[in-house]
Amino acid sequence: MSVLSRPEFHEEAAAIAYVEAKLWPQGPVCPHCGERERIGKLQGKSTRLGVHKCYNCRKPFTVKVGTIFESSHVKMNLWLQAIYLMCASKKGISANQLHRTLGVTLKTAWFMGHRIREAMRTGDLTPFGGEGQPVEADETYIGKKENAPTMRTDGTPFRRSKHGRGPSGKRAVVALVERGGRVRSFHIERADKKTVGAIVASNIARESRLMTDESALYSLVGPSFASHQTVKHSAEEYVRGDVHTNTIESVFSVLKRGMKGTYQHCREKHLHRYLAEFDYRYNNRVALGVDDETRFDTALAGVAGKRLKYADPAKT
Repeated sequence: MSVLSRPEFHEEAAAIAYVEAKLWPQGPVCPHCGERERIGKLQGKSTRLGVHKCYNCRKPFTVKVGTIFESSHVKMNLWLQAIYLMCASKKGISANQLHRTLGVTLKTAWFMGHRIREAMRTGDLTPFGGEGQPVEADETYIGKKENAPTMRTDGTPFRRSKHGRGPSGKRAVVALVERGGRVRSFHIERADKKTVGAIVASNIARESRLMTDESALYSLVGPSFASHQTVKHSAEEYVRGDVHTNTIESVFSVLKRGMKGTYQHCREKHLHRYLAEFDYRYNNRVALGVDDETRFDTALAGVAGKRLKYADPAKT
């Protein structure tokens, strides 16, 4: 039986019960005062589905309070469908596609996508690598930068390469990946030695083997690791023994195909959420034993404590 044929994806009552079981495994918890015992479920023809009342603080609540679902009028079963589709689509699913599939407005679909990306964001800062483990680092450039600088830090102008590529006027992204493990991506204002070096130093264990291309961005931080090995792409050297950056290049390949082919346009202030989405799917991939259903349940577990308002300056 297909996962999407299950009742929680088609019936709102079943969807609410499913979410409650995931977020409240020990029973309802009042989000206002934390009460667990003196709680009753309100039922009646005019009562909303899933409403509970806390007899300690006397306030009603649902499982939506304090989550990405709070204040949303979209039915819970549609939320679950959206989460599953985003988790199961390797290169993402556009707001237009969600709009057509779920039958909600385009504005609602766009906002649902951002709320789900917020749920996918883990905030895990555990250092990558370890004793003798290879960790690859690289940078890439995505889309047109808003208010882009025209000069490099040394005062020379940005120029495009003969192949039409380069950082001129683009948004910089730095990513780190463990071989056979996780990826962590960062959108940065400018890719310079200080900024990139700080990210690498704070996210990779010093006992690791750092692997990069010949970029000078890693020359200062490289010596602080067990080893810093490079491949020279400009000389068409891509692999030397187990030294390469092919893993991070494949991560960037999926990211760029998704951003250009699926999402097409992304405001720079939202880029960090799209990076979190692609990182989440990579870190919960089939090669690590995570299937679509498990990936969906893991994302659902991340909805708590991450309410995102449509107009919230602190979240933009």
